Amino acid sequence: MSNRQSKKLEKKTKRCQMIIEKEAGVQFTGTAEMNLAICNAGLSTGLQPESILSEIENTAGISSILMLPGKSYCFLTCSTVEDSQKIFKEFHGKAKLGQNNGIVYLSFCKNIPILENPWNVAMSPEGLIIIEEFITHEEEEKLIKWIPWEDENISSVKHRQVKHFGYDFIYGSNNVDKRHPLERGIPTEFSYLWQRFRAQNSNVEWPTPDQLTVNKYEPGQGIPAHCDTHSAFTGPIVSLSLGSDAIMEFKKSTGENYSILLPARSLLLMTGECRYDWTHAITPRFMDIIPSDSKHASLTVRKRSTRLSYTFRKLRNGPCDCQYPFFCDSKKEESDSNDKCIKLSAVAAKVEEENVHKIYNEIAQHFSETRHTPWRRVSEFIENFPSGSLVVDIGCGNGKYMLARNDIMKIGCDRSDLLLQVCHQRQLNVVQCDCLALPFRDESANACLSIAVIHHLASKERRIQAVKEMARILQMTGLGLIYVWAKNQEANNKKSSYLRQNKNLMENRAINEGDSSTTSEGIALPIHTNRTQFRHRDILVPWKLKEATNNHKTFLRYYHVFEEGELEDLCAKVKSIKIVNSYYDQGNWCIVFEKL
Repeated sequence: MSNRQSKKLEKKTKRCQMIIEKEAGVQFTGTAEMNLAICNAGLSTGLQPESILSEIENTAGISSILMLPGKSYCFLTCSTVEDSQKIFKEFHGKAKLGQNNGIVYLSFCKNIPILENPWNVAMSPEGLIIIEEFITHEEEEKLIKWIPWEDENISSVKHRQVKHFGYDFIYGSNNVDKRHPLERGIPTEFSYLWQRFRAQNSNVEWPTPDQLTVNKYEPGQGIPAHCDTHSAFTGPIVSLSLGSDAIMEFKKSTGENYSILLPARSLLLMTGECRYDWTHAITPRFMDIIPSDSKHASLTVRKRSTRLSYTFRKLRNGPCDCQYPFFCDSKKEESDSNDKCIKLSAVAAKVEEENVHKIYNEIAQHFSETRHTPWRRVSEFIENFPSGSLVVDIGCGNGKYMLARNDIMKIGCDRSDLLLQVCHQRQLNVVQCDCLALPFRDESANACLSIAVIHHLASKERRIQAVKEMARILQMTGLGLIYVWAKNQEANNKKSSYLRQNKNLMENRAINEGDSSTTSEGIALPIHTNRTQFRHRDILVPWKLKEATNNHKTFLRYYHVFEEGELEDLCAKVKSIKIVNSYYDQGNWCIVFEKL
């Protein structure tokens, strides 16, 4: 490398270092350390840990790889300083590491960001049992060949093929129809599995199962994070792995993570807390990174091949009585009784008047000061319309989405007269109205927005009416965009910005978790603890307002936070629209729909 090229490489590397130092608090050094930063390649550039290990494994040993969501850099911790020097010499300034022949820049660093280690045994879910080599190679071969997967009667779901015995598993509701058992029950020749288990593990109960799901995974396929429905099945959930190893990832309701290798021929039992308070998933990928037995490296890559899982369950009679309410649908039905109490339109309107409309007028100025940056995907939606289009922002607040583009017509509307005053100060075209009765002609708009509005409506019927009003004012083929708060604030294993702002929960809590408040209609609603995962669907969310006396006044806003799929179901009730796209964005469930 020439002197000029060397200086150019050094300059680009330092530019990357400055960004990483600011964002991740990493201290770089010119001397060799065990830690290395790949300064210009990470998850946001498409680099995967499997690619790193497959490139480096023959060069030196790596103890850990740290890849941060949404970042264009990542970190390696090597087994020795000598290993890090070898990697630096082999890859710094060269076109490798899965970068489509792009140059990668490496730097030694004294520290790396501290994140939870998914392989930390201390975090293992209580009640998780793995029995390796539970069956023989011969038994495995027989079970693999038992189902003719080329049969046209085999069901296919996203990412895999599947066949059920005893009872069909209904994926839309994650449940079974107990009234209609299948003609094909679990074959009696499988009974040796639970008989063998009982003979070897007399202290753990495995009742005779009555439902079996067989999944076939090709390399690159997996299954989303889920907790088997509490009211459908009792414990344990038992799964036999065949044909290939795979990594299963667990996540507790409180956020802890844990990963474990499921070897072929192993038996997995999820009992107790693991069964009821943790989700489990298999990430779709072609290779897994696992701890290594090698003396030269702590991590290694293991390629996946075709894998089958035989999952055995026992149906439950009656509601679940577990002590883990977070994922429990039986407990959720109890907590959702408040929603049934506010079904009457007059009652729901009273709740909204008390805990939405009045409060937004009280906090209008402070609220406006905190709402200044448009969300990227909302802005992109607005940008896609041709010049001269009419876009209506329903629940426009301070009008932040009406400030872009001077070549389209924009009308905003809101219930809060004080927020509308902010819009008037910005010389925006706004009117005061209720989203349930928009003062616009039928088929008059090219597009409309409803950003963080419908979740303030206190009954399902009123939420449907709000969507109907959006559809009414849209022209044929016009588009609507809806954002609502998601009950799950950690979708896709990433915390939303709402949770990430929880820097010091214990000092900043306004009200203790578990408190509730009763509306004038006699409805007791739980008060949510700010910046934490939601535990109920109908809640009161505190807003703290600092007064001139330096005291804080707390206002309680009503929210209905949405389960996954609930917004789609809501829009499906409106026959004049079709869903074009649905997605998750920063703690919100979002839908783009078209007027038919």
